[in-house]
Amino acid sequence: MKRSQRINLLLLLALVVLGIALAATKPNCPPQGFALSREQRAIHVLKNRTALPRESDFDANVSLSRMLLPGEDTTRWSSSSAARIQGYVVDITPGGIELANCYSPWRRDTHINLALRPDAPAREQVVVEISATMREVAERQGQDWSEATLRRDLKGHWCSFEGWMFFDSGHARESENTAPGRSDNWRATAWELHPITHFEITSRPSSVAEPLVY
Repeated sequence: MKRSQRINLLLLLALVVLGIALAATKPNCPPQGFALSREQRAIHVLKNRTALPRESDFDANVSLSRMLLPGEDTTRWSSSSAARIQGYVVDITPGGIELANCYSPWRRDTHINLALRPDAPAREQVVVEISATMREVAERQGQDWSEATLRRDLKGHWCSFEGWMFFDSGHARESENTAPGRSDNWRATAWELHPITHFEITSRPSSVAEPLVY
């Protein structure tokens, strides 16, 4: 192992130990989380946004159907825009332990998988996320956005979500649009709503179209 690799590994291990130690005392995790580079800090800040989007921030061109359109989509949308999308909640799962949340096992995002039909395979699903930060904001306002409550109330229902667009490049090699045909793809696109800022159960409109295939 090269010296630079050993140093990076030791730094990462130090951050992990520090994160676990700090998490035990439940401190406030800064928006940049733990980051080893300026680029990583910028990504974490986007993931941990708490500002509610204004009406002028919403991109009316974004819908679940359009997010599911096949093809290279890295630059299809903008992470500075917000969006409203609707779909069936297929599954709700905990996110991983990550540096954006100070590597704390007590601060994990919640993944919500959306699709146009309840039985859609993973490659036809879009992931939207409730960040640990937004969950804490909701809690201070008397709202329960815990994973268990979301699973009980939302799973299997047609729901509407609002939030900030975010391209999670860490999942680009696991997404059908950016890595077509890979056997272990578990999502349609690396684009997400992340974080979600509002959600509700609603009725499925008859005008919702299936995504075009080409």
